[in-house]
Amino acid sequence: MQHHLFQKACAMAETAPLKIDFVSDVMCPWCVIGLSGLNKALEELKPEGIQANVTCQPFELNPEMAPEGENIVEHIGRKYGSTPEQSAANREMIRQRAEAVGFDMRMTENSRIWNTFDAHRLLHWAHEVAPERQEALKKQLFSDHFTHGRNVSDAGVLTQAAEAVGFDRAEAGEVLASGRYAREVRQAEQLWQSRGISSVPAVVVNDQYLISGGQPPEVFASALRQIAAEVGKTAPSAPAA
Repeated sequence: MQHHLFQKACAMAETAPLKIDFVSDVMCPWCVIGLSGLNKALEELKPEGIQANVTCQPFELNPEMAPEGENIVEHIGRKYGSTPEQSAANREMIRQRAEAVGFDMRMTENSRIWNTFDAHRLLHWAHEVAPERQEALKKQLFSDHFTHGRNVSDAGVLTQAAEAVGFDRAEAGEVLASGRYAREVRQAEQLWQSRGISSVPAVVVNDQYLISGGQPPEVFASALRQIAAEVGKTAPSAPAA
């Protein structure tokens, strides 16, 4: 009987992919870990027939960040009261967690925090013109910032990232220069905040299930199995949290 229910759950999942909104910020290292963990989980779940459509949604950890950015150690100290030693230990812990999911995290005491509003505008545009490549742009921006130390508030860096994953660089530049999608990004940010999202990453499944934080792949896989079963009405399950 359990085997029959499992087969039925898989069949329903195949016909109705889960809707996943990945709410995150380009400046958030835990979002890198979370997206990598989510992707690994989805790859693991494919043979079970569980699939998903993932959309990157905007969230700004530092919406008031000045154009020149801020040194990471100074920023963490000001915002959280961390000492330089605590900041260094935290960076090393995050580096190890990122390495475990295949991402090369190279933050140092000289890294900077940048304003990400334009990056979110570009990601919104990417979803409008080629939703299947939006996540590739998100990953490129993560790599630009956390691996290569580039300024992802700079229009040149942003348009180069867009071109690297197959978008038209001139059109990306026009989007940034024109201020296009500013209203849409603000509205999206306000929407997720109104739904109770106050920290990221936040993985929202089918508009009703929340998986919080940069979880390991096995945690995402377990939660998504439960959600797929609940959505398919094949087994009792509490919402993942």
